[in-house]
Amino acid sequence: MRYDRTVHLDTDFATAVSRVREALAEQGFGILTEIDVTATLKAKLDHDMEDYVILGACNPPLAHRALEADRTIGLLLPCNVVVRRDGDHTAVQALDPNTMVTLTGLDALRPVAEEAARRLDAALASLTTPGTSV
Repeated sequence: MRYDRTVHLDTDFATAVSRVREALAEQGFGILTEIDVTATLKAKLDHDMEDYVILGACNPPLAHRALEADRTIGLLLPCNVVVRRDGDHTAVQALDPNTMVTLTGLDALRPVAEEAARRLDAALASLTTPGTSV
């Protein structure tokens, strides 16, 4: 089972991160957390790796609906979005929100997961569509 939604961009890493933030904001997601994996591994383990950032994106109305259906679902929130160098490209990957339904087996989460997936797909699509504002 695939658990990610991925697009590849022909842009530098910093530009990609900025564009991802804007695309998510246009779909109602704010960034609650940002983990610079590259810097953390360098500082803690003296390990060099490609640019890699994890953005913890949250759409408050969707998070609220999910939590109303299952308080434990907080373990799967927020929606993680990874921006990382992948060879000559920058990969942008989002966790498939339908994973919430698959892991929990709760049909009550299906409408929330479907809307979150629609919004994340729209954000990702806007990154690869010429002439979009992000």
